[in-house]
Amino acid sequence: MTIISGFSKFSHKQRLAFLVAHSDLNDQQALRLNDFSAPKEDQQRLLGEMVENYIGNFPLPMGVVTNMVINDESYSVPFVTEESSVIAAASKAAKFWAERGGFHAQIESITKKGQVHFSWNGNPEIIHELFPEIKRILTDSTLEITDKMRKRGGGITDIQLLDKTNELPCYYQIDLSFETANAMGANFINTCLEKIASVLQNLSELNNEETKVEIIMSILSNYNPDCRVICWVECPVEKLSGWNKNLSYNSFAAKFKQSVDIANLDISRAVTHNKGIFNGIDAVLLATGNDYRATAAGAHAYASRRGKYKGLTTVIVTEQTFRYELEIPLAIGTVGGITQIHPTVKNVMAILKYPDAKKLMMIAAASGLANNFAAIASLISTGIQTGHMKMHLSNILNQLVTTDTERELANTYFSDKTVSNSAVNDFILSLRSGI
Repeated sequence: MTIISGFSKFSHKQRLAFLVAHSDLNDQQALRLNDFSAPKEDQQRLLGEMVENYIGNFPLPMGVVTNMVINDESYSVPFVTEESSVIAAASKAAKFWAERGGFHAQIESITKKGQVHFSWNGNPEIIHELFPEIKRILTDSTLEITDKMRKRGGGITDIQLLDKTNELPCYYQIDLSFETANAMGANFINTCLEKIASVLQNLSELNNEETKVEIIMSILSNYNPDCRVICWVECPVEKLSGWNKNLSYNSFAAKFKQSVDIANLDISRAVTHNKGIFNGIDAVLLATGNDYRATAAGAHAYASRRGKYKGLTTVIVTEQTFRYELEIPLAIGTVGGITQIHPTVKNVMAILKYPDAKKLMMIAAASGLANNFAAIASLISTGIQTGHMKMHLSNILNQLVTTDTERELANTYFSDKTVSNSAVNDFILSLRSGI
């Protein structure tokens, strides 16, 4: 395993050459990574058909995090993000942990959920008694829809009746569990649910002159606690000394644990703590064409599963060992949606060496843990603004419409100084006034 240093100093051409040499990206795909700055006609049509009322494209920058070692396999991970310090932070954490064994990850389950919500005005005992036969009928009704998915090892894995009549009069759910192979599976799940709803509404066992099924809605759930990945880093405590020279490894470990404990008792800190995780996860999901809104909603619900919103990570520190772990539901895919049609997404999959859904879950989780680790490590040592504002300097200089000479002088001047909007503005004004 080779750990690369100085990637941020590479030219654009050198970075693409590195990716071609160390991933499944080929030369032609590498050249196309910049296509969307001025899309060709066929690409414009493709993008226009993805949304309603199309008027144009909204570019976001994409970079890569190098040295991401997960289960002993090395990746360069594309991040799409507008926040200047995210890739730098993840890259620093990735290299730090690559030198200490890398990230470790395992999939706990890939089960997803869908629900048919309905009302029924009959005797609850009757529907419970009839449900084993109803379940068989509902399962059989979807066999044609699920045929291809079952051949890929997925399909409907369970159907349950949930009686909610004590909470809402006459209200029930048909709760379904799915496995969708390498697809996120939203369209597949919703098609199955609507078929089941149609059959349920016409079952003679439940519909007669006295009783009637009324379908309220049929929809997948974005809360998928059983589609879950665990990712962790671990090393001897003394090896933590490599992060910050001004903080002993014991102090680093103790303060790190305190910060995670705070995220598990204080909601204000927990939200920001978890946002740091999604700095990495969202950047990967954007790059791979996945639904980052759904995963965020599900993960925040998971953070509240015990009745109180908490951080999604845990830390164990002993005299010998430091272990930091993220456990998170991530219902994502590598086929379906736009993953097979968006040109840049296809190139991203090549950079990631064409992962299946399980590997992508691990890559996303490791990216989230990397960003979160880097954020906490900075907070307990130098503070977050030092690194963040250094990375933000170029944005400030762009806002001030600086020349190449002004940018060069500003970068030199602020190499050892605190960056702020006012300080940069004052410096540029002093240059322009000749002071």
